[in-house]
Amino acid sequence: MNIAPHMFGIYQQLLHISQSMTRLASEGKWDELIEREVDYVSTVEKLAETTREISVPARTQEQLRPVLRHILDNEAEVKRLLQDRMGELSQLIGQNSRQKSVNSAYGNMSGVVLFPNGSA
Repeated sequence: MNIAPHMFGIYQQLLHISQSMTRLASEGKWDELIEREVDYVSTVEKLAETTREISVPARTQEQLRPVLRHILDNEAEVKRLLQDRMGELSQLIGQNSRQKSVNSAYGNMSGVVLFPNGSA
């Protein structure tokens, strides 16, 4: 069996999925990104299984190198976008926590009348 065409197909599939994931992350479509990530992991497992069974010739490795570089660049971009999103979510959680504290403080003072200089 000639491994090269089969491997090229798997790498092309990975590249397509990684490009799709990068697009989804940049558009903020997080649920769809997770769905595509399942496909990505499955394809990576298929690639690992293929390379475990048969050694890849050096020439084929050289031909695959640019595709692999593009896939890795896409992964790095998705990771960066996910880190940005985590920062946004962290800020939202912080704001929500502060809002709850303010609401609790003012809620505890409900019905209390404050007078200046301690005069009642």
